[in-house]
Amino acid sequence: MDAMAFVQELETFKTERLTPIVGAGRTSLADGAPGDAKKMLQVALANEISVSELAAAWMPSTTEIEVKLAFARQAGDEAGHFQLVAERLSALGFDVAGFRTPGESPLFQYLKGLSTTVERIAAGLFTLESIAYAVNENFMTFCDRRGDAETVRIYREYIQPDERAHQELGHRLLAKYATTPELQHAARNAVAKVLEIAAAARTQAAQRMGTACFPGC
Repeated sequence: MDAMAFVQELETFKTERLTPIVGAGRTSLADGAPGDAKKMLQVALANEISVSELAAAWMPSTTEIEVKLAFARQAGDEAGHFQLVAERLSALGFDVAGFRTPGESPLFQYLKGLSTTVERIAAGLFTLESIAYAVNENFMTFCDRRGDAETVRIYREYIQPDERAHQELGHRLLAKYATTPELQHAARNAVAKVLEIAAAARTQAAQRMGTACFPGC
């Protein structure tokens, strides 16, 4: 299949499977489920640093310079998001100095094990960032309904534009590098696996937290 046509088809595939994940957050909002913004931002804090570390870990073994630089940009942006969220948490009274990231999740274990450029682009920039953007929109609505305009501003002005840019970068790179049936098959499998693991993980976390409105990375 032509690479551009493949990416458009994969975009549709991804969007369809994102719907249950995003819809769960909207259901939480409609039901008026309780939620602690500080706890949700701690989830964001862990996610942001995990994605930054992931992109940085991929850099040394990525030979294509433009992809290596894309991961460098992603690592830097996510580290910046970590700092923004950390500052917001400090303002809300949370001791960021005492924060420790939880153990590596099944999702990040899977992501770190990806070895090809196409798989990494498909799983990371193309899919993981799409999940983040979608669930962040729900989180912003959650914060807005609770009068937390500052958190909404941080996400709207800084975090979400970066997440969108990462997605667009992944789209362009995938169209350039997923050029054979074998590479396209690998990309599709990576997208499907990330969505599968992320959906299961967010369901478990939503049950634990009492809401599915928590942010992504």
